[in-house]
Amino acid sequence: MNAAAARAFWIAAPGKGEIRPAPLHPAGPGEVLVHAVASGISRGTESLVFRGAVPASQRSVMRCPFQEGAFPAPVKYGYAVAGRTEDGARVFCLHPHQDRFTVPGEATVPIPPGLPDRRAVLAANMETAVNALWDAPPRLGDRIAVVGGGVVGCLAAALAARHPAARVELIDLNPRRRRVAEALGAGFALPDAAAADADLVIHASGTAAGLATALRLAAFEATVLDLSWYGDAPVSVPLGENFHSRRLVLRSSQVGSVAPSRRANRSRRDRLCLALELLRDPVFDALLTGESPFDALPETMARLVADPGDTLCHVVTYD
Repeated sequence: MNAAAARAFWIAAPGKGEIRPAPLHPAGPGEVLVHAVASGISRGTESLVFRGAVPASQRSVMRCPFQEGAFPAPVKYGYAVAGRTEDGARVFCLHPHQDRFTVPGEATVPIPPGLPDRRAVLAANMETAVNALWDAPPRLGDRIAVVGGGVVGCLAAALAARHPAARVELIDLNPRRRRVAEALGAGFALPDAAAADADLVIHASGTAAGLATALRLAAFEATVLDLSWYGDAPVSVPLGENFHSRRLVLRSSQVGSVAPSRRANRSRRDRLCLALELLRDPVFDALLTGESPFDALPETMARLVADPGDTLCHVVTYD
């Protein structure tokens, strides 16, 4: 097979992407050749990678499966591809944006019946939300604030809202997130109007201001769970005011490891399968806000990083 039969998206230099030929070998024993149908842009992390903002101390930790190159650039990065194998099976794979690729069969997970390929690209972000709720599980009747209405924040709010008697409020600077929050079964508020005294606060805005809001909204002895990754940006955390008097807990959550509460009996593959099952609910189509072809990905990525607007999950399509 032609060694240049596939094409992949590379970050050639910070702020500059390009489509490059990619070697492609036939599937051997235990491998599958995947034809991409759609991939998703994980805008928070991929924006930081595209800008070259991965700290040197985190470059090994932030490597994604099947990544090539190294941070800051050139690097082939991404982790949300829905595709089909040579025998027509629909699969999801944590793989960079590429039109065809050969991987071990165990690196793919079947896409459940009834789950469209476009919605399946949310699986990696849904994994993050699942892990978050395993890290700090809501309790019956909890008042829950989710600060940051990006994809991960919206998914976390949607899952939290499914807990019995929970009152969930999604908080974002963009008033147009109200429609999305309501579709997902959550309330909505701008930061200045958000309800105080939350039993659990999930922070996913990726900003220091959002983290300050999260701390402000926490009730006595509440937990603030931080899902944001700030890259190489310094973050000022207001640990004065009522942080100590309210005995608050500020805790991190990161998808690279299964949450301790489930680590003994759930693998990463189990978690990804759960994420795909949860996405069978068509309500999550509300998070798919844009679509463009693979050939336009260099321009698309630059545009989304410079001016994301109302974008949540942008879908990349493949012929």
